[in-house]
Amino acid sequence: MLVNPSVTDLLKVVEDRYALVAITSKRARQLLKGSTPLVNIDEYSDVTLAAQEILAKKVNQI
Repeated sequence: MLVNPSVTDLLKVVEDRYALVAITSKRARQLLKGSTPLVNIDEYSDVTLAAQEILAKKVNQI
């Protein structure tokens, strides 16, 4: 469950919920496989880290 950042905040960056799910899941899989995080936060969840990267506009849309 995503709490921070909120879905409402993320939808200001991404066009719709479906794109948000696709982008977040793709980036989370990349992080799980060892990709370097694009933001400096202490986070244990790859999904939350991916969401933070999207909010920071560090991840391009698919």
